[in-house]
Amino acid sequence: MRYINKKDIKIIAYFLGKIMQGIGAIILIPIIIAIIYQEHHHLIGFIIPAIISIGLGTVLSKAIGIDTHKNKVRLKHGMMISSLAWLWAAFVGSLVMLIILDISFLDAFFENMSAWTSSGFTIFENVEILPKSILFLRSLEQWVGGLGVVVLIIAIFIHSGKAAARLYQSEARDEKIKPSMFNTLKKILQIYFIYTLIGVILFLIAGMPVFDSINNAFTTIATGGMSIKNANMGFYNNNIFYLISIFLMILGATSFLTHYRAFKTKGIAILKDLQFKIMICLIIIASIIIYFATTFMPMNVVYHVISAITTTGANIDSTTNITLMEPIMEVILLFLMLIGASAGSTVGAIKLSRVITSLRGIYKNILNIISPEGRVVTVKIADKQIKENEIQEASTYIVLYLFFIFLGWIVLVLHGYDGMNSLFEVTSAQGNVGLSTGIINGSLEYGAKIMMIFNMWIGRLEIIPVLVILRSLIEIFKIKTSRKTY
Repeated sequence: MRYINKKDIKIIAYFLGKIMQGIGAIILIPIIIAIIYQEHHHLIGFIIPAIISIGLGTVLSKAIGIDTHKNKVRLKHGMMISSLAWLWAAFVGSLVMLIILDISFLDAFFENMSAWTSSGFTIFENVEILPKSILFLRSLEQWVGGLGVVVLIIAIFIHSGKAAARLYQSEARDEKIKPSMFNTLKKILQIYFIYTLIGVILFLIAGMPVFDSINNAFTTIATGGMSIKNANMGFYNNNIFYLISIFLMILGATSFLTHYRAFKTKGIAILKDLQFKIMICLIIIASIIIYFATTFMPMNVVYHVISAITTTGANIDSTTNITLMEPIMEVILLFLMLIGASAGSTVGAIKLSRVITSLRGIYKNILNIISPEGRVVTVKIADKQIKENEIQEASTYIVLYLFFIFLGWIVLVLHGYDGMNSLFEVTSAQGNVGLSTGIINGSLEYGAKIMMIFNMWIGRLEIIPVLVILRSLIEIFKIKTSRKTY
């Protein structure tokens, strides 16, 4: 039985071509910054990769030119398109850095995968010497990646309702704000733009320079955390800036559906949202434990905790080395990076909804064991009954998530890195966080660097789409091998 055929490949190639066009258009945006800051010699570094992406995308979509009404996009197509789109986005961004900067392809690919997936790691020891256009490119990639590369592009370029729905689901999103998928995407984009603009304005009012305000708003609302300063947010040494970024991190870590309902209910919906309430409770509990168990200042503690659970990875104290922290703080931050915040937001990690569903599933099993024979046990989350398949899906995902963390952990340890710090690092990478013990940097071993790229990729795509594309590639390889044998 063949799981993928020529028709499937044509559908994938057609829509991938559309997304490649969108990625090429995004890569052109930093040209504005290059012109403003008179980095004219860097223009070609953006133009060539953009032309390649737009050109190849046009060839793919035009040459194939499928009828989107007759060729329905299934979820498997969406997942394969999404998986390849994120790889292509990182590749095109890598070309920009290869042309403009003197770095290797692997380093360039790592940097761009980290940016697009909103992971926040960087291979540069001194980011402040980078061209302004490159700094903005990294921030823009995080901003787009926080919402979702495919989500943003299908809202602009793809005009097939069913195709848009499948591609939307492929990035692990299923919340519908409006009955129509296009209206849902439009509303999500609107909310995202508004919050980004609010962030920029707040930073400007507080006295932050324009360029810094734009970049910091982009990376914070996207829960990305890759900074334009070596000391991250700690460079500014300003509590008002810290509070603004905390506000934006929490906004970014709250689901878009909750934001939409909050607009309709004047903020009441946020206070009633279970994921939001649990996130705030975890922030409070973790902050209290760390504060009394360590010698860190309150702002430093709260900022780190929020940065971890929202998977932002921002830092306000360059002297705070996680390897020098008390073990209790490292363990708590690791736990927060593992679970993350709300589903349907810009965060990475497992997400609270899955953790809640899985725990309720365990509770249901316990009730089934102790209940009288014949009793039907039902469990609810926020007055909504959860189905057996929802519990199974959440539990399966958590197992897969932990498996790939274990795999990345083993790779780092085999390369000679410390066990606990390696676990912290791979959890941060797969959760698209960016907090680091110092292992992940430009000098990271090649094998470990490739593994971290893989962990960041599957973490942002939420594993299943990557498994689908890998299984499909195996299927294609088998078909080709059987033909040659024949």
